[in-house]
Amino acid sequence: MKKVSAGIVCRNGKILICQRPKGKSLAGFWEFPGGKLEEGESLQDCLKRELKEELDIEVAVGDFFMESVYQYEFGEISLNAYFATLSADQEPVLKEHPQLAWINPKDLGAYAFAPADLPIVEALKKYFLN
Repeated sequence: MKKVSAGIVCRNGKILICQRPKGKSLAGFWEFPGGKLEEGESLQDCLKRELKEELDIEVAVGDFFMESVYQYEFGEISLNAYFATLSADQEPVLKEHPQLAWINPKDLGAYAFAPADLPIVEALKKYFLN
């Protein structure tokens, strides 16, 4: 099983989501940014590295939110979501994703998320709307 970390990057009451690029698996679906765990690193360090590589941002990784395990045709993944904060003076740079969006938590259901991200979407809707 591949371990993946994902960031619930929050700023000004909105959450950062990214669209998966053409040519990669699940192209066109939206996701919480992050990536695959490399040997010898923690999930939190993985998240920091991936966000720096993919979006050129540095985040403070906060609390663990939840794990979503999903069996894709290409293998099983364990998606581990953490809250993360981004300073006000940083703006994500699109290096791999065709687009990104800062969305209100109540609008999460309006986007087509990758299947492994859907349990996180549902849990976030409950978390923010309670």
